[in-house]
Amino acid sequence: MEHNWAGNVGYLAREVVRPRSVAALRELVADRDRVRALGSRHSFNDLADGPGTLVSLEELPGEIVVTGQQVTVPAGTRYGVLAEFLAERGLALPNMASLPHISVAGAIATGTHGSGDGNGCLSTAVAGLELVTAAGGLRTLWRGDPEFAGSVVALGALGVVTRVTLDVRPAFQVRQQVWVDVPWAAVAGELAGLFASGYSVSVFTDWTGTAQVWVKSLAPATLPFDATPAQGPVHMLAGESVAAVTEQGGVPGPWLDRLPHFRLGHKPSAGAELQSEYLLPRESAAAALARLREMAPRIRPLLQISELRTVAADNLWLSPAYGRDVLGVHFTWKLDVPGVTALLPDIEAVLLPLGARPHWGKLFHTTAVAALYPQWTDFVELREHHDPKGKFGNPFLNRLT
Repeated sequence: MEHNWAGNVGYLAREVVRPRSVAALRELVADRDRVRALGSRHSFNDLADGPGTLVSLEELPGEIVVTGQQVTVPAGTRYGVLAEFLAERGLALPNMASLPHISVAGAIATGTHGSGDGNGCLSTAVAGLELVTAAGGLRTLWRGDPEFAGSVVALGALGVVTRVTLDVRPAFQVRQQVWVDVPWAAVAGELAGLFASGYSVSVFTDWTGTAQVWVKSLAPATLPFDATPAQGPVHMLAGESVAAVTEQGGVPGPWLDRLPHFRLGHKPSAGAELQSEYLLPRESAAAALARLREMAPRIRPLLQISELRTVAADNLWLSPAYGRDVLGVHFTWKLDVPGVTALLPDIEAVLLPLGARPHWGKLFHTTAVAALYPQWTDFVELREHHDPKGKFGNPFLNRLT
C-alpha cells in the first residue's frame, strides 16, 4: 500500500499509474471510471485518494517555458525546482510556501499559501490551466474566463491538471530576521503592526510560553515592540538541525533562499507529524488566539509547534482566503492520529463560529463546508457540468456538504 508523506494515510486506490505523456494520460483518463491526481503527497487527509486509479504526475514530461512575465510548467513540478529555474533567468515567484518540496498543481488545487499581508495564496499567481477532462479531452482556461475562478482551487474535482501558467516578477533580494523569547502579550497586543513589519511574517508558538517571530523583508525590519534578536540560526522546533532552515541573521540573499522556511535539499519540518490549519478573517484573529491560549493545556501535549501567518484576500471560489484577508493558524502535531482526531472537533467549536475555514490539504473534522464558501453551490454546479458521472470524485469530496 502506498502512503502520503506523513504516513497517516494509506492510499486505497487499486492502482497508481505514472503516465509519461499527455497523450497517455488522456487515454488513461478516458478509459478508467474513477481517477484522482496524486501530487507530492503532502496532503494529510484522503483528498488525493480514491477507489479507482491514482495518477501520479511526477513522470509527466514537459519543458518549463518563460513568456514575458509568465512561466508555464508541467503540473508535477516542485516549487523548489521551478524557483531555481526562474532565479537563473533573473525572475521570481511572488511568494512561496514554507516547503519548496510541494508540487505546483497540488498546492494550487488546495489553496496552499505562503505569508504576507500583501500576498495572496499561491493559487493567485495562476494565469492559466491545462487539464484533462472526464472524457479524455484537453481543456485550457485563462484568467478572465467565466469558469476560471472556480477552476483553480478545485480539489482535483474538475480533471487532471497537466500544465500551469504562473505570473512571475523580476528577481529580488530578501533578508530573514528572527526574534526569540517574544512575550505573548506583545504579540497579541500588536497583531496588525507585527504582521505589517515585513514582506512575509511568521509567528511560532506552543500556546503556553513565549514566541518566535520570523520576518522576511526587502529592507531591514523592526518590530512594533522591543524583542530579542536571535544570536544565531534557529529552528522553530527545539532540537532540530538548523542546517534545514533557510539563512537568517538579516543577510540579504536571493528570494528563493529566504521565502521558504526550509531548504530544498533537507527534510521538510520534523518529518513524523500531522498538520491542521484554519484561516480566519483578520477581524476575528484576536478572539481566536485568546480562546486557543485558553485551550493550551489540551493542545500542548499533542503539539510540536503552531505557526501564525497572514494571507491577502482573493476571488477564487474555494480559496480559504476567498473574499477576505485572513490569519492562518497552523498546527504541526505529533504523529498521534487518535489524539489529534479527538481534539479537532473542540478546536473547530472555537474557530468555526469566528468564520474559520480549514485548509483543504490538512486534517480537519467538519464536513459542513457549504456554509463557509459563498460560491459553493456554483462550484457544485460546475463540477456536475464537467464531471456528471463523478469520475474525479472520491470519499473526501463525497463527505463535503
